Amino acid sequence: MSDPAAQAAANPPGSDAASYHRTRRLIALSGYAFDAALLLALLFAGWSTSIRSLAETLRPEPPLALLIYALVLGLLFKAASLPFDYLGGFWLEHRYGLSKLTWTGWLKDEAKGSLVGAVLGLLVLECFYSVARAWPEQWWLIAGVIFAGFFILMANLAPVVIVPIFFKIAPLANPALEDRLRRLMERGGAGVKGVYEWKLGEKTKKANAALVGLGNTRRVLLADTLLQSFSEDEIEAVLAHELGHHVHGDIWSLLAIQTSATFLGLYAVNLALTRWSRTFGFRGPSDFANLPLVALITLAVSLLLLPVVNSFSRWLERRADLYALQAIPDPSVFASSLERLAALNLAERQPHPWVEFIFHSHPSIERRIRFVQNVAARTKPEPASAAR
Repeated sequence: MSDPAAQAAANPPGSDAASYHRTRRLIALSGYAFDAALLLALLFAGWSTSIRSLAETLRPEPPLALLIYALVLGLLFKAASLPFDYLGGFWLEHRYGLSKLTWTGWLKDEAKGSLVGAVLGLLVLECFYSVARAWPEQWWLIAGVIFAGFFILMANLAPVVIVPIFFKIAPLANPALEDRLRRLMERGGAGVKGVYEWKLGEKTKKANAALVGLGNTRRVLLADTLLQSFSEDEIEAVLAHELGHHVHGDIWSLLAIQTSATFLGLYAVNLALTRWSRTFGFRGPSDFANLPLVALITLAVSLLLLPVVNSFSRWLERRADLYALQAIPDPSVFASSLERLAALNLAERQPHPWVEFIFHSHPSIERRIRFVQNVAARTKPEPASAAR
């Protein structure tokens, strides 16, 4: 593990990055704990079955009763989570000078996010309980297969349906850079439908780049903050990392991990419902009053798997870093691009080892830069005099 003195030097107690990330984790964990407490109250106080009975009184048809029940719970949880959303999404980002959103702009994004989440959530719930009604014994297997297809569909549609709801996207107005990046994509075998400027700067000072979508929706997104602050060599280096994920099929690996976790979670839910349905007054897997128990089991499985999934993700990120170093003319440029990203995004350079192990999907920026510098040093050509 890392040397405590070196860690303290990298993130002194008063440093903005250490304080920012520590506060963000505290807010997120507090929100999860509050949600879990509310779910337990819905179960043990009998509120969930009472809301289900009310919904069935208003509309006895299962899909419509579920719609009423889900809307009531959705409003309840949104009201409960709003303080945490405000603290993490508005107050914290402004406190550390990262956000450009006004209060009105933040509320508008919250409303859009809630609407999109409600539509997708209702589709998932209606599908989930329809399967449970039709196949009360094998429901979890069939639901897992359907959800796997849903994950692939969303990976394909998100760049053209979801992202434009929240951000303006425009064709890149730099033909020379676009041509350079298209050649990079072609060398990696990634045909793209376009290279776009992602208007991130209207909302934040952070920078990012992404290669998103599948097949005919695959496209390059470059944040305007990236275009303004980075050289073309550095932009190519950042995108080469994203290309590394494509070359190694990482999106399919992550979809496989997500699908496996979903099957495991659904199996755990099936066991829990079999054991505790009578305890809480549920009528079986198709009784949507069991949703708080389903959510609690899913949350528990997700938290247990988090370190494993993040460890795998960090390995994928390291492999993509290595690909980027091999794909660009000057590997040292990648180190400078990481430094710039760390500064703009207020990255936690060297978190505590346990924090990195549990919460970080990427290696710490300090580890990444050190790795990149070591590889660049090994690949640096020898001077002519030394060669002789």
